[in-house]
Amino acid sequence: MNKLAARVFATCAFASLCVVVSGCTVSGEDAESSSSEAALSNTEKTAYNFFISKGLKNYQAAAIVGNLIQESSVNPNSIQYGGGPGRGIAQWSVGGRWDHDAGDNLVAYANARGMSRWSLTAQLDFIWHELTVVGGYGYSSLKGSTGLTQATIVFQNDFEGCGTCDESKRISYAQQVLAAYGGGKQSGGADCYSGTLGKNMPDNACVQSKYDGLWYQCDNGGWVDRWTDPEACNGVHPL
Repeated sequence: MNKLAARVFATCAFASLCVVVSGCTVSGEDAESSSSEAALSNTEKTAYNFFISKGLKNYQAAAIVGNLIQESSVNPNSIQYGGGPGRGIAQWSVGGRWDHDAGDNLVAYANARGMSRWSLTAQLDFIWHELTVVGGYGYSSLKGSTGLTQATIVFQNDFEGCGTCDESKRISYAQQVLAAYGGGKQSGGADCYSGTLGKNMPDNACVQSKYDGLWYQCDNGGWVDRWTDPEACNGVHPL
C-alpha cells in the first residue's frame, strides 16, 4: 500500500466558526462523535511531531493525537457542540482548566507568554506544561506505557477525564496517526473506523462517505482518497 497521498478536508460551521474537521466532530464528549473517512489533517501531523520532539515514543505521541482527534479534530478554535464548556484541541472547560483554575488554565498561560489562546502552538505547549509541570495528568504512566492501546487509555483517563469516552474510536484514531506518521505499519494492514458504517473496516475496504459523498480506501489504519491508491478494493460500500 502507498502511504497517505491525499488530504481531504470537510468543513463544518459550529458556533459561528468555520471549523476544519475530520467527520465534523467538535468535541468527543457530549457531541456527535461520528468520524468521517477523511484523511488526516496538517494539524494532526503538527501535533504528532510536537510530542515526538519532546522525547515521546511514536506510539505515545500517536496516542495523544488520537485522543485530540476525538476531542476536537485537533482544531484549536473548537468550541464544544451545543455551547458546552469545552474549548480548544483538548476541550478544556470554561470555568476550569481553560480560564479559571489557579495555576492551571490555558488563558493565563497564553497571556503570560504573549500568545493567542486559540493558537495551536499555545495549546500544544499547554498540554506539555500540564503533563510535565502542573502534574497529576498521567505523565509518568504515559512515559511508562509499552503499547499504543495502553498509552491511549492512559491519556484518555488521566488527562482528558472524559465522560462518554468512545475509547475504541480514540484507539482507532491513534492507530491512524501511527500508521500515517510514525512508521507503524502492521503486518496485514490495520483496520480503519468508518463513521459512515459505524464499525471498523479491514485494510483496503472502499467506502463512500456519508459526510461528503467521496470515496475513501482504508490504508493500514488511515483513510486515503480512493483515486490515489492503486490497490484493489477489499469490498466496496456505496451509500
